[in-house]
Amino acid sequence: MEHDHSHSDLIKEARSHLKAIFEESKQSIYLFLDDENKICNKKFAALLGYKSPEEWSAVEDSFTQAFVDEKSQEKLVSAYQKAMNDFVGSSMEVEWKKKSGGKVKTKVILVPFLFNGHLFALHFID
Repeated sequence: MEHDHSHSDLIKEARSHLKAIFEESKQSIYLFLDDENKICNKKFAALLGYKSPEEWSAVEDSFTQAFVDEKSQEKLVSAYQKAMNDFVGSSMEVEWKKKSGGKVKTKVILVPFLFNGHLFALHFID
């Protein structure tokens, strides 16, 4: 397994690997490596009021502060830690912050995803 990729290259390669899922799924999806290296499909960007996945990905604030309602932050972070530490998937309700300031309630499935020696969190949102 290679470990010398930059994180920005890794997220692009992982997105390419998952291209069919990102483009054809009826669900909103995002892939998270860290606050600066994340990517989503058009459905998730639109759900949160962003014009494109690129606009959403360009947000540099802390992921939870930028996108997750305060009431859902602990739950999502806990599920993320279980995925990263124990390779455990989770299903939960999450309330997201929209770009406009509004909120949207969803159901999220979070699964660990290993790619090129790096562990990502892959999220499916209804």
